[in-house]
Amino acid sequence: MFTSRFHLIALLIFSCGASHVQAQGWAEKMLKEGVTHDFGTIPRGAQLLHRFPITNIYAVRMEITAVQSGCGCVTASAAKRVLEPKESTTIDVHMDASRFQGPKSVGVRVSVGPEFVSSAELRVSAQSRADLVFNPGQIQFGVVNAGSGATQTVDVEYAGAQELTISEVLVNNLPIEAKLSELYRKPGRIGYQVKATLKSSAPAGLIKDLIYLKTSDPGMPMVGLLVEGTVQSSMSLSPSSLSLGQVQAGDALTRRVVVRGQQPFTIQTVEGIGNGIELATPLGTAEALVHTLSFKIQIPESGAFKRELRVKTSAQDSPLTLAIDAQIGP
Repeated sequence: MFTSRFHLIALLIFSCGASHVQAQGWAEKMLKEGVTHDFGTIPRGAQLLHRFPITNIYAVRMEITAVQSGCGCVTASAAKRVLEPKESTTIDVHMDASRFQGPKSVGVRVSVGPEFVSSAELRVSAQSRADLVFNPGQIQFGVVNAGSGATQTVDVEYAGAQELTISEVLVNNLPIEAKLSELYRKPGRIGYQVKATLKSSAPAGLIKDLIYLKTSDPGMPMVGLLVEGTVQSSMSLSPSSLSLGQVQAGDALTRRVVVRGQQPFTIQTVEGIGNGIELATPLGTAEALVHTLSFKIQIPESGAFKRELRVKTSAQDSPLTLAIDAQIGP
């Protein structure tokens, strides 16, 4: 017997004009910006990245249950697994051009479910040319403490019959500075170096995007160079969020959060206090490497509860964010 949930999903699918056979591919409708990407002509050894946007267009929660690549030269992952109705994320596809020469086309199967499964196939392609090489294949900063900055270099080597000039490096909105220098120019051989510096003002978080080299080759006018790194905040919250789970309306809860820094600091304010959330103890005035915040939480209303507190410290301009959520019963 069909469940009511199946009827709901089936109604959503058929309302989009799908037949019974076409309904098997309803996941592809979530990829409105297309399912293919051509990186074009790229240097040997380049590390490539493309993000496919995916949106839950249905009225029920969807889960990306699997992302499978058809080749070892391609890895792919979902930036977020569970999507509420109208929520979006990306399927991030990474292609390693050090593992193939010439043309390459690879499929990536994305499965959505989990109760009623559908799948869509993404496809990425590239043409790896042997006469142009990145060494290494990307800028990799690794884990960097906030405010400290970092510098990495990539050599770009060309060995071909035509003259090649790289005139500019475009960093777009990434928090880095890039300098280009010509190392040598000989008959049939040209060498450049890209020096990328992570700015000390780079915000905490993950960096994973492309900068571009502008060339004189009409067949490859712009060449992408992948930049990766993680800026680690000098401050941290433990736990980083408070998930209270299922609680009853009127329950009195106490929760503690530890704030740590690399240098002694004070907690100046906690913004967002009130409406059921209060500090259990006053803020300390002495500088220390570790502070403990105690919260009294009592929420009278039923239903979903989501709040965000901002912890301001003397150690950095931007506040630390503490998310609190709960499901309040009657």
